[in-house]
Amino acid sequence: MQNDEGEIIDLYIPRKCSATNRLIYSKDHASVQINVGHLDDKGVYTGSASTFALCGFVRAQGDADSALDRLWQKKKVQSGQ
Repeated sequence: MQNDEGEIIDLYIPRKCSATNRLIYSKDHASVQINVGHLDDKGVYTGSASTFALCGFVRAQGDADSALDRLWQKKKVQSGQ
């Protein structure tokens, strides 16, 4: 919800899993959010990052590594890195 000034005033903003597109509930204590930093051609951090959220279901199945790799490869193609 936003107030009149356009600021978000909700206490909890739900996220969606980047791999399965499931809603990550507040009680999903196994979920993680990972920021992957972007590098330039010389290997220096540019100050920007891509954020991926993985739900506990993906992690419990043991698919978090392959899901994160698949998401990052897709993101690299989109951003042209």
